[in-house]
Amino acid sequence: MSSNLTSKILILDFGSQYTQVIARRIREFHVYSEINAYNTSAAKIKKAAPAGIILSGGPASVYSPKAPQLDQQIYELGIPILGICYGTQLIAKDFGGQVERSVHREYGPGILRLKSSPTGPQTRPLFHGLPSEIEVWNSHQDKITVLPEAFQTFGQTENSTNAVIGCPEKNIYGLQFHPEVGHTPLGKNLLENFALKICKCVPNWTVESFIERSCAAIRDQVREGRVLLGLSGGVDSTVAAALLHQAIGDQLTCIFVDNGLLRAGERSAVKELFADNFHIRLKTVDASKNFISKLKGVTEPERKRRIIGNEFVRVFQNTAQELQGRSSSKHPFRFLAQGTLYPDVIESVSIAGNPSSLIKSHHNVGGLPSWMKFELVEPLRQLFKDEVREVGLKLGLSKELIYRQPFPGPGLAVRILGEVTRARLRILREADTIVIQEMKSSGWYYKVWQSFAVLLPVRSVGVMGDERTYENTIALRMVESRDGMTADWVRLPYELLAKISSRIMNEVKGVNRVCYDISSKPPATIEWE
Repeated sequence: MSSNLTSKILILDFGSQYTQVIARRIREFHVYSEINAYNTSAAKIKKAAPAGIILSGGPASVYSPKAPQLDQQIYELGIPILGICYGTQLIAKDFGGQVERSVHREYGPGILRLKSSPTGPQTRPLFHGLPSEIEVWNSHQDKITVLPEAFQTFGQTENSTNAVIGCPEKNIYGLQFHPEVGHTPLGKNLLENFALKICKCVPNWTVESFIERSCAAIRDQVREGRVLLGLSGGVDSTVAAALLHQAIGDQLTCIFVDNGLLRAGERSAVKELFADNFHIRLKTVDASKNFISKLKGVTEPERKRRIIGNEFVRVFQNTAQELQGRSSSKHPFRFLAQGTLYPDVIESVSIAGNPSSLIKSHHNVGGLPSWMKFELVEPLRQLFKDEVREVGLKLGLSKELIYRQPFPGPGLAVRILGEVTRARLRILREADTIVIQEMKSSGWYYKVWQSFAVLLPVRSVGVMGDERTYENTIALRMVESRDGMTADWVRLPYELLAKISSRIMNEVKGVNRVCYDISSKPPATIEWE
C-alpha cells in the first residue's frame, strides 16, 4: 500500500527497543515510515526509493565480532541518513572515525549543548527552530572519540564531545542520544526537521489517503472473490471490518467465534453492533466447549496461544466450508481477513534477521498453515493502534467503540496465569467487569491505555465473617501508553483503587486479595502472558 506514496522514511533496525517508536514518530509528520532489517541490501533500498534512511540504536558494540553491519554501498546512494546511538557509532566507524568504550556510561537524562556557528543555526537544518541547549535521553556506554574525515561536531553532552556529528555535503548525520523517546522533549522537532527539511518528504501519509489506497488495494486483491473476517468485537477487527465493507460491501462475511474466553456480554454486543446496526453479514459460532477442553491442564503461555490460534483456524475452516456449502454464489470464500497491526508483526516476528528477540506470539500473525485454503487480507498491517483509531473515526465508527481499550486475541486465557478452567474464567470475568464499570463511572477508562484484572496462580490466607479463607488473588493492571510499544503504570486515585478492590473481594466469590501492578514496559510487558 505504500507504493503510491510520494515519499517515505526507511528505518533499518539494529535491535533497539525503540525502533518502533522511531517509526511512529515519523508518521506523526504525515510521512510514511517502514522498518526493515539492518542487513537490507543497497540494491533493495535503491529500488524502494526512500526519501531518507534512519539507522536505529542497538545493544551491540560496533567493534564486537558479531556486531551488525551495514551494506557500505548504502552510503553511496545519495539518500540522506540519520544515525541514532548505535547507528551513529556505526557511521563514525564506517567513515574512518574511532569509537571507544567510555569510562563513564551515559544512561538517563542529559543536556545537549549545540556548538555555536558563525553563520547561525539556519545553516543546520537538523536544528532548525531549536534552542542551543536541549534536554535529551541517553542510553549508551560507547562514544565517538575521533571524528571521521569531512565530518563535523554539532553538539556535545557531559560525557560525549561528539554527541551530534554530521557531514552536510553527504546529508549524513548522527545523534548519540535518542530523539524518538518522550524523555527527549524536542526530539520530535529534530526528527521532523530531518524528514521534512533534509529529506524533503511530502507529508501525504494521512487517514484519507490511507483509506483510499487501502480500498483500492483490497479491491485489486479480492476482485470478485469473497472474504471472511474473524470478528472479535475489539477495535482492530471492527475497523478492519468497516474498511473491508467500504471496499467490497457484501463480498465480506464476518465470523464471530465465541471461544469461551471473552468478556461478559461480548457475544450479544457484537451481534447488535454488526448484524443489527451495520448490516454486515455475520455468522456466530459457539465453540467455547472445544477451546476450553483443549486448554485443560495447559499452563505455559506460548502453548496456550498456539492452541487457541490452531483451534481458531480449525473453526474458521469448518465454518467457511459450511457457509460455502449453503451459498448460491459461484464465487468461493478465497480470502481470510485479519485485524493484524504493525506492533503485532514487530513483537511476534523478528524483522527478517534483526538482532532483537521475539517478545511474544500472536495467533493472527505469521501467515496461515498450508492446509488452510485461504489467502490473507490484512488491511491494517501497516498501522499503529492510534492510527487504526483515526481510520475508524473517519469511517464513521463511534468514539465509544473506537476508544475501547485493547483486548488480547487469545482473550482472558492470557490473563489467567496457570490453567484455564470454567471456574477460573468465571472469577476473572466477574472481576474484569467490575474493573470496567468502575473505570468508566469514575471517568478514568478513556484516560488510560488499558485497565484490566489478572487472575494469579496464588492463593492466600484471609479472614471473612470471622472465618479463615484460603482463596485467589487478583492483580490490577492499569497502564498509560501512546502506541503500546512502551507503557507506564497509572497513578490512580487511592479512593478508586480502594473501591475496585473492595467490590472484587465482596462480589467475586473465590477472591480474598487484590494487588496493584506498578511495572513499566519495558522491562515488563503490558499483558502478563
